[in-house]
Amino acid sequence: MVNEIARNLRETPTSSEKRLWNELRKLRASGYHFRRQHPIEGFIVDFACLSQKLIIEVDGAQHQLPENSRSDAMRDARLQWLGYRVLRIGNGDVTDHLDGVVLEVLAALGAVVKQE
Repeated sequence: MVNEIARNLRETPTSSEKRLWNELRKLRASGYHFRRQHPIEGFIVDFACLSQKLIIEVDGAQHQLPENSRSDAMRDARLQWLGYRVLRIGNGDVTDHLDGVVLEVLAALGAVVKQE
């Protein structure tokens, strides 16, 4: 059931998820393989780099609501208990500051960023 839901989510990504996915795929050349809409312990995470135990969640405005913030916090706590780090990024940041988001992901991965 969870795998079917994940498959459906992969087929209908949000525009922010599409944009970030295009950037995350480029990191494969540096050895960072991400999966999208990946099931972990009954949760479906937006993006996961399993080798680095990093999860990236792209959040819309609904995540600002108190009831969603609480459930997100409980979910994050469970994933952290499993050894994952969770990076939450807003849709607006992906739309308006994609380069900064990529730098934030690289920092979370511990990747060295070369200055040009």
